[in-house]
Amino acid sequence: MSEFTHINEQGNAKMVDVSEKNITKRTAIAHSSITVNPEIHQQIVDHTNKKGNVLNTAQIAGIMAAKNTADIIPMCHPLPLTGIDVEFQWQKNTQSFTLNIQATVSTTGKTGVEMEALTAATAVALTVYDMTKALDKGMVIGETYLLSKSGGKSGDFERKA
Repeated sequence: MSEFTHINEQGNAKMVDVSEKNITKRTAIAHSSITVNPEIHQQIVDHTNKKGNVLNTAQIAGIMAAKNTADIIPMCHPLPLTGIDVEFQWQKNTQSFTLNIQATVSTTGKTGVEMEALTAATAVALTVYDMTKALDKGMVIGETYLLSKSGGKSGDFERKA
């Protein structure tokens, strides 16, 4: 059983010991998206949604999600995050709009922040859905993936287009 990094000798789950790893600056950028109808798009950009400013609330949700990733992903180490940013870009489709979400998370530590960035991007999309679902429950949350990461023993990663 010892060939698995998150399984102990008895076959039970364990958190990997990172005490011997070097402290380095680590950054991860993740992407997610949500496709909405024109009415929802207009409410979001005009700030007329009855629940409030959708993108502002979604940004806060993303930040909170990144900070709390270790509480919901079982083997994640709790990390002292040094920076979290969430950016948006609208894309017009034939009969809908896609909100592209980019979450950037940084730390100086012994393990990476990929899960924090992915969790942030996902929470942003879920929050947009939650705040606008009264208008249309048929929204589609798109692919969520890691765009890039830097720092740590495994080195840098850049997603190829």
